[in-house]
Amino acid sequence: MKKVYLDNASTTQLRPEVIQEMTKVLTEDFGNPSSTHSFGRNAKSVLELSRKSIAKYLNASAPEIIFTSCGTEANNWILRSAVKDLQVKRIILSKIEHHAVLHTVERLQNEFGIQVDYVAVKRNGEIDITDLVDLLSQDIKTVVSLMQVNNEIGTVLNVEKVGRICEQHNALFHSDMVQSVGKLEIDLKSIPIDFMVASAHKFHGPKGIGFAFIKKNSGLQPLFFGGEQEKGLRPGTEAVHQIAGMAKALELSYANLEAERIHIQELKNYLISQFEIHFPAFQINGTSDGIYTILNVLLPFPADKTAMILFHLDMKGIAVSRGSACQSGSIRPSHVLAEMLSNEDLKKPSLRISFSHCNTKEDIDLLIIALKSI
Repeated sequence: MKKVYLDNASTTQLRPEVIQEMTKVLTEDFGNPSSTHSFGRNAKSVLELSRKSIAKYLNASAPEIIFTSCGTEANNWILRSAVKDLQVKRIILSKIEHHAVLHTVERLQNEFGIQVDYVAVKRNGEIDITDLVDLLSQDIKTVVSLMQVNNEIGTVLNVEKVGRICEQHNALFHSDMVQSVGKLEIDLKSIPIDFMVASAHKFHGPKGIGFAFIKKNSGLQPLFFGGEQEKGLRPGTEAVHQIAGMAKALELSYANLEAERIHIQELKNYLISQFEIHFPAFQINGTSDGIYTILNVLLPFPADKTAMILFHLDMKGIAVSRGSACQSGSIRPSHVLAEMLSNEDLKKPSLRISFSHCNTKEDIDLLIIALKSI
């Protein structure tokens, strides 16, 4: 049985070149980058060259890139320090953010009594910019936290526009860019943004490593303590092999961006056309012009098929998801879709199908055949 992986928003397959790069560093550059001898200096060189490479592809300065274990850690750190150290009194976000942001903000509200406002979400999953402007009219020290690409439905936020609005209202702007880094061109010098986060395993790099962009002179303080690594902002010996793998993955993502975007968009368009033929009553959750790597669909199946649909697909070798992998053990409906769909539609099966350059038209055909057999 051919296995089909269509859950790339959850994690991605490592590129062979990334594995080679990590193996080389593990073998040859095993020194502690904080050590002053030659082994340490070699590791430090790998570390800083990786930082410069990542900064180059995002048009940031190298000191603004801080390595973390993942996007979740970086989101927690940035939002907590904004409240604790930057005297932020209010956070504006949406109810369709990733739980790494939603749960962090809930905790900060309980701990510090900050004001939390949720910007309205349109029926198609887009953020209501007019409502954001209205919320920002209040004169209170604020951080706006809105993701660039929604991890479940793929809607794309105009971060440059939101950044300008935040700038006009003296609000800080933080964006979870986990689903967009390596898939969209990002120019951090042209976006008025204070903080963003990324995770390597979303763009064919290793798990357990990510980074934050922290605008120069932001005043952010560390989340925990014990060392002077990462400009004193993130203590702990850096995982040099992971960082080198992440830098290589990002380099390859941007080197192949246009060709892979065309290939993946063609696959997405082909899948939509197959749904139109075989399941004409299907609906796209979100917008049809969302990011090319994600398609979320509401299937015209009875509600009693919902609970077992992923199991049935898995038995046929097809890997997709109903939402974020971070909540895959939950039988509750997606918090993202709950903001957009009626109670009746929420009971029906929705699938998130997410693509990479590794996928083929045969994968799409096998998915459709499997769905027709349910």
